[in-house]
Amino acid sequence: MWRNTCKLLSNPNYNHNLLKSSSYSASNFNVVYGWAPSQATHYYSSPSSATSGSLELGISSRKSDGVRSFSSSSAAVPAVVDHLSSPLTSALQLGRHYSRCYWELSKARLSMLVVATSGTGYVLGSAGSAVDLAGLCWTCAGTMMVASSANSLNQVFEKNNDAKMKRTRLRPLPSRRLTIPHALTWASSVGVAGTAILACKANMLAAGLGASNLILYAFVYTPLKQIHPVNTWVGAVVGAIPPLLGWAAASGEISLNSMILPAALYFWQIPHFMALAYLCRSDYAAGGFKMFSLADASGRRTAAVALRNCLYLVPLGFVAYDWGVASGWFCLESSLLTLAISALAFSFYLNRTTQNARRMFHASLLYLPVFMSGLLFHRVPDNQQSLSEDSLGRITELEPIAQGSENFQPGNQETRSSTGKQARSPASYASAAPFPFLPAPSYATS
Repeated sequence: MWRNTCKLLSNPNYNHNLLKSSSYSASNFNVVYGWAPSQATHYYSSPSSATSGSLELGISSRKSDGVRSFSSSSAAVPAVVDHLSSPLTSALQLGRHYSRCYWELSKARLSMLVVATSGTGYVLGSAGSAVDLAGLCWTCAGTMMVASSANSLNQVFEKNNDAKMKRTRLRPLPSRRLTIPHALTWASSVGVAGTAILACKANMLAAGLGASNLILYAFVYTPLKQIHPVNTWVGAVVGAIPPLLGWAAASGEISLNSMILPAALYFWQIPHFMALAYLCRSDYAAGGFKMFSLADASGRRTAAVALRNCLYLVPLGFVAYDWGVASGWFCLESSLLTLAISALAFSFYLNRTTQNARRMFHASLLYLPVFMSGLLFHRVPDNQQSLSEDSLGRITELEPIAQGSENFQPGNQETRSSTGKQARSPASYASAAPFPFLPAPSYATS
């Protein structure tokens, strides 16, 4: 019996059939668990090397029982390890695939820019010099989720348009790496979660601004891109809301000072998108979008709109200084920065070439982070603003006190006020003035 078995196993034809069946079962296992063909043939030899395969599996009749059992166990160890590690490898590959798809579907870089503007608004709206870091983190997280949801819905609605454009045809939906129901589930989940975070960790005003901005972007701006060129200005409103959201999350209200950064973002987006629309005119035309630059063959009106909105940015630095939001240094820096981008816009207006449009586009990318950094660096906290207001109030109080001291006589024994408190000398009021370098008021004696 044993001799027959050894003869049968040592037969090359039998080994060939055995390896063929083994390869077949391995290939079937690959289909189920997603193995690569190279992994399947790593531990199985080809039909031409049947003899070496039989030796590797430990089934040669020349070997003893101990050697045979050791060889069989040593050959089974890598196979078992491969079987166990393959599901883990497949899970890691699947996780990387969906992470990449979600990253592109959410337009993560654009969403992070939105988060930066919202975080800047939160710092500007914080009372005093201290900033609630936990509140800032929760606000940024909620803003990121809402922005990701809005961008995902935008790609769901523009799937067919993106498939026609070179710039967007490799996105997850046109390339069929994700299905529309999957993308809708992702967008709905992160949108609801982001709004809930803003409502629970910030306030209802911030949550309302986030939800309204999501609706405005996904359900108004996105379809309007295929209807009318006014979509650029609607999109500028969408971009101006995140810093207002951050301010509302920090202070719980919307004041006049909170409008400075949203105004800067609104006017900044016009030249930014005009330059982009000019550079991608053929792509937008192929996608079926109604952009302002497509109705302007010469590009003159496009450049004029960009230049006009750059000039609108010039007074914002002075307004921030005049309203007590930033110091005078920011007024100077902002003016120089805005004049620089206005010069590039004017150059594009005079000579409407692709090179000048690209220069203005790159300058707009640099302008926004520099503007926000300067606004944060030269920020005037609320406690310093209130201190200056109190100082002005003390100065106005000195006038009636000085007028009342003219009736003061040295021989008068009545030195108490009507409330029973001892009257203070005029010099004591002067010493409490916020500007100690001012001379003390002189009083005439008669």
